[in-house]
Amino acid sequence: MTVQRDTGRLVAAGIGFGEGPRWHNGALWFSDIARGDVCRVVDDPGSEAAIEVVGSVPGSPSGLGWLPDGTLLAVSMHGRAVYRLDGGQARVHADLRDMVPADLNDMVVARDGTGYVTGFGYDAAAGEERAPTGVCLVRPDGTAEMQQGELWRPNGCAVTADGTRLVVAETRIHRISVQRIGAGGRLGPREDLALLPSGTWADGLCLDADDAVWVADPKGHGVFRFLADGTPDRRIDFGDSSPVACVLGGPGRRTLYVTVNPVLVMHEAARDPQGRIVALEVGVPGAGRP
Repeated sequence: MTVQRDTGRLVAAGIGFGEGPRWHNGALWFSDIARGDVCRVVDDPGSEAAIEVVGSVPGSPSGLGWLPDGTLLAVSMHGRAVYRLDGGQARVHADLRDMVPADLNDMVVARDGTGYVTGFGYDAAAGEERAPTGVCLVRPDGTAEMQQGELWRPNGCAVTADGTRLVVAETRIHRISVQRIGAGGRLGPREDLALLPSGTWADGLCLDADDAVWVADPKGHGVFRFLADGTPDRRIDFGDSSPVACVLGGPGRRTLYVTVNPVLVMHEAARDPQGRIVALEVGVPGAGRP
């Protein structure tokens, strides 16, 4: 496995806690969990980008995606719902409170508008015992159902370019899993894809045209690339900072955008916003969603 130091250029700074980066319509979108905002930046390699607040989401936004008609969807972590953002106004698209036992996490929206929403599965702050959970399938009309999976703290997720598989990061057991997408968007049994080293967390992820997975590791301060067979190919070392999520975008989708946060404590991030987004050029373009 090749190891390199973070040599990425700065795209934007002054972020509370950046999560869920997405490349859409020539711009980079992300959630600032600490501030409750969904944001957008136009990447200009010659200067630091200005951050545009698109809207706010009650209960802290995380995963983002778009319906086929262009409507923006955003997960509310603490609200345990998916919101539509129309003209900056947040309206409930899918209320998942009766379906999940703890806060939500990330989301990916497939080409047909089907959303796949991950969640914590248990409330660690309340002292609940660790327990596995599944992914919530949210249809374009807002109806939803829990899927099978036996996933441990599912987090970052992506849909392959052919639309046949969902790839999910399981944070607390530093594992990447895959589930087949069947009729009606329903998910099949969990299968192993890759395992990160001990002492790491698997957080936000994205896919490239070789079916490789880029995954951020905030605990071990790095970003990994795993080949389609699960072999570790590359690791980017971020020193003392914590990369939380990544996405491939830019011209030809050959730019790896990474949200990086110096601290993982939310109230500290809100009080002293030092999060940033960096960009690194890669050889293999992005594929699938996000």
